[in-house]
Amino acid sequence: MTKEGKARFDPPVFYTATGILLILVVYAVLFPKDATARFQSMQETIVTYMGWYYVLIVAILLVTVVIISMSRLGDIKLGPEHEKPEYGFWSWLAMLFSAGIGIGLLFFGVAEPVMHYLNPPDASAGSVQAARDAMVLSIFHWGFHVWAIFAGVALILGYFSYRHNLPLTLRSALYPLIGERIHGPIGHAIDVFAIVSTVCGVATTLGFGVLQMNSGLNHLFGIPVGETTQVVLIVVTTALATVSVVAGLDAGIKRLSQLNMGLAALLCFTVLILGSTVFLFQAFVQNLGSYLSVLVNRTFNLYAYAPTDWIGGWTIFYWGWCLSWSPFVGLFIARISRGRTIREFAVGTLLMPTLITILWLTVFGNSAIRMIREEGLQSLADIIEKDQSLALFQFLEQFPFSQVLSGLAIVLVVIFFITSADSGAMVMNMLSSHGRDDTPVWQRIFWSAIIGVVAIALLLAGGLASLQTAAIASALPFSVILLVAIYGLVKALRMDSAKRDAQSAPVAPISARNPVSWERRLRNLVQLPSLTEVHEYIDEIAEPAMTNFAAQMQKNGFVAEVRREQNARIYLTVYQGEEVDFVYSIHPRAHLKPNASNADTVLDDTFDDGSPDKYFRAEVHLAEGGQDYDVMGWTSDQLLTDILSQYERHLQFLHSLR
Repeated sequence: MTKEGKARFDPPVFYTATGILLILVVYAVLFPKDATARFQSMQETIVTYMGWYYVLIVAILLVTVVIISMSRLGDIKLGPEHEKPEYGFWSWLAMLFSAGIGIGLLFFGVAEPVMHYLNPPDASAGSVQAARDAMVLSIFHWGFHVWAIFAGVALILGYFSYRHNLPLTLRSALYPLIGERIHGPIGHAIDVFAIVSTVCGVATTLGFGVLQMNSGLNHLFGIPVGETTQVVLIVVTTALATVSVVAGLDAGIKRLSQLNMGLAALLCFTVLILGSTVFLFQAFVQNLGSYLSVLVNRTFNLYAYAPTDWIGGWTIFYWGWCLSWSPFVGLFIARISRGRTIREFAVGTLLMPTLITILWLTVFGNSAIRMIREEGLQSLADIIEKDQSLALFQFLEQFPFSQVLSGLAIVLVVIFFITSADSGAMVMNMLSSHGRDDTPVWQRIFWSAIIGVVAIALLLAGGLASLQTAAIASALPFSVILLVAIYGLVKALRMDSAKRDAQSAPVAPISARNPVSWERRLRNLVQLPSLTEVHEYIDEIAEPAMTNFAAQMQKNGFVAEVRREQNARIYLTVYQGEEVDFVYSIHPRAHLKPNASNADTVLDDTFDDGSPDKYFRAEVHLAEGGQDYDVMGWTSDQLLTDILSQYERHLQFLHSLR
């Protein structure tokens, strides 16, 4: 096997997850009624006895993400301090929806508000109050809480992976509590659980989703509704998802996500303009205010004084479904969020998606309710009660150019399902490969194919509902892992904050300890060296100085080493046993000259193309990232003094933890 095609998966995780999936699918296929009954009983037991717990943990996640982002901990980056976001804000936002939530809004944007209007929990059906409550409840189920679940998991995974160099897999969330044991059986079990949960969630969603695609195609083109059509749709969707996941995150998922968000915006804007525009703007403002005004009450409302089955069929179901999806969606969001501060991350994963959700539900939900209430379109209500998959298409029939709008809706459904499937395959590939996404093509194809095969098998056997229920029930054990991980995250963030404080602790300045003439200091500031000169400085001054420091530390009983990387970066590490290790490194970094004529010059730290607009610095980096100062031209003694100063700060940080 070639090097490029060599397997990079984690055998205990890969084979165990595949085996469990095989057993689950065989059970659901051979005994669909028994599987559905058992899993349904499990879900009903959870709703009856643990509904309060689901409500509480979702509230804890929301409060935790908001408080962390608003505190000074929000300044901490998901990655080293010098890291820049990998994706622009709008591309990043588009990919957030591609992981699965977008298809939910497309499916339920019309159906859910109408269903709450027809069967409200607190008001008379068909009343004005029922219309108001229907919108608030729909927004509540798709707003801050859903995104807080995904954001909480993503924040945990992104922080420990990018800030502490742990694998981008679910096991890393438990590092603060079990340490290196995450690389053993406990870590394997957590990643296996995440893979099984992801396959169950994505496969069942794909299976149910083709029902909506089939209904739309039947409504638009008369294509028959049946298993043959649905299997073909799954095969086509999976094949397209496979092409996307093989192409990679940038060439596949990113571009599809941008296309989908553009088409969704076009559909939403068209309905807004062709519909009751002024009313919808009014409704948007009122819906936003109503949602915010009842947020706390709705968050903790369990109908304890007036028991109803409504909360189990809606709120608890939603929270369980989102918790079961959170390993997949959270890991995907973490993968695309490197380089953002926690505060930026929270704005992008909580505030912006919620505002978009409120707008979407207002345009489609309020319009549908208005058609039923004021225009007497009872047929729309009847169809939604009978078949939710037809809701969107029947709604669009009421507008001019309905055929075009329905065609656009079908394209949106297909692309949303493709992005759900390909992002799911990418996540499963990473979970089974130590968090790496540079795996051979066949591994990515394998997981994409697994989703399609499982969906087809369950669709034909009638076992989709049983596996969906099993996925929701799996949220209970995962929620326990999540609570422990939240505690570990807060603990690690406080340590990180303490280290940032220690870095700003006063120490004797270099000029006081090791005086240098002002002429030499000025020359160090104004010189604009090439990459070759920086390499020579590292070879002739930095490496000998760092080696000397490591030798002195070894004489004092410490374990210390100096290592070089191919990109000329040099690292000095002093190991502190069970404490946080001290890492001091020097990196060649490219910068634009102050008088650069071309502001778009590509800055590659590893290559000097001789551009007159570019120069290089020898920048100091610690374990938490770049420190934004240049040591180019410093003498060996000056560099050693700086290393000692940073080591003093590190010791101050270690003392502050006690």
